[in-house]
Amino acid sequence: MNILTDNLSFNTKGNCDIIDITDEAREFLQKSKLKNGNLAVFAVGSTASISTIEYEPGLKKDLPEILEKFIPSGKKYHHNSTWGDNNGHSHLRSTLFGCSQVIPFVNGELLLGTWQQIILIDFDERPRNRKVVFQLIGE
Repeated sequence: MNILTDNLSFNTKGNCDIIDITDEAREFLQKSKLKNGNLAVFAVGSTASISTIEYEPGLKKDLPEILEKFIPSGKKYHHNSTWGDNNGHSHLRSTLFGCSQVIPFVNGELLLGTWQQIILIDFDERPRNRKVVFQLIGE
């Protein structure tokens, strides 16, 4: 069993910026020469998430719109009072989605659906440089 780890950085725009990181995940797996196992993808920070989606223009608009209804950015949150900032909604959205995903791979291929991509979502209210950890466990 082998464990390989890599860290990548992504510049984001904030405000529910959605970035497709599937190609980076596939490239890491390909370079590893591992055939079977799991890929863990982890967003470092408490206002970003890792998920999967059909990465297409309609859903890239739908997701921020539904989140604005469910966890609105303009609402007063206790977190904002604690730290004197305005990103309480960002923390809540990140908690809802979670900061990681595990994707199995077989014969050197990620077992993603035809229309399924791995995404990084930055919920913070400003542009950021986001660190994402990719870790392969397999043989």
